[in-house]
Amino acid sequence: MNGTPRILNRILIGILGAKLLVIGALLVLLATVPAVGTWWQGWSAEMWAGVRGLFDRTRVPGRSESWLWFVMVVLLLAVIGVMVAWLAQQGKGRANLLVDADDAGEVPGSVRIGGGVAEQALRAALADRPDLAGATVATYEFEGEPALRIRVQPRQGVAPHVLAAEVSALVQALDAVVGKRTPVLIHIGSGARSRFGRAERVR
Repeated sequence: MNGTPRILNRILIGILGAKLLVIGALLVLLATVPAVGTWWQGWSAEMWAGVRGLFDRTRVPGRSESWLWFVMVVLLLAVIGVMVAWLAQQGKGRANLLVDADDAGEVPGSVRIGGGVAEQALRAALADRPDLAGATVATYEFEGEPALRIRVQPRQGVAPHVLAAEVSALVQALDAVVGKRTPVLIHIGSGARSRFGRAERVR
């Protein structure tokens, strides 16, 4: 329901994990295999000599610095800009208002109900349930309209369809209070808290 680029995040995490795995394997080989250490010393010396030669050939006329440093600074700034834009996309899509409508009653005006009202009300209704290991409620913007996402973690032995019906009843009661039918996504998941938490039957 939100604008977080999950696929891109997974790709980036996969690339970072692969790099760390390769670096870790190389460090282990350097520490345990003498032949790998000898190869690394020769390869790194040749690589460093090549880099120094490249910087010597690209010096700015009349100066001792290489213009490659300026290119590296520009690339670094571009990478920082991309990282800032990527961070700005995380969690995008959250909404602050659940209801924003004009009131055509005797006194003209507008009615605004914050998303926090629905979030706190539903969390309070779900907090003391012994059949749940956890519950979170958040307001998001879906196709230009506010919507609620309810994530619940039932304990072992709890029937998902019964839990979904009971959560739907709470949402219908909330709709009656705010005077508007709100789209809702009910996510029933499981985790460590669900598997290892104290099992209780629903009464």
